[in-house]
Amino acid sequence: MIRSELLQALAAENPDLRPEEVEQVLDIFFEEISSRLAEGGRVELRGFGTFSTRQREARTGRNPRTGEAVDVPAKRVPYFKPGKEMRERLNAD
Repeated sequence: MIRSELLQALAAENPDLRPEEVEQVLDIFFEEISSRLAEGGRVELRGFGTFSTRQREARTGRNPRTGEAVDVPAKRVPYFKPGKEMRERLNAD
């Protein structure tokens, strides 16, 4: 699903909201998750999962084209851990 499909689904589920309002709600939702992660926090959505960040150490990588060694700096990367209900739903047969 892409963003426009999500907007259409939300608009269909909430006919009392104008499309601009649905888009604004979605923008606020994603912005709040992003800003919390940027602060080093975590976001827990019960029944869905938890968003957090993990630290990656600096390392020496390789340029795949030339094979030359390249220094890769330390960085934080986003991490998602699905909740129990999500895992059960995905593995239901």
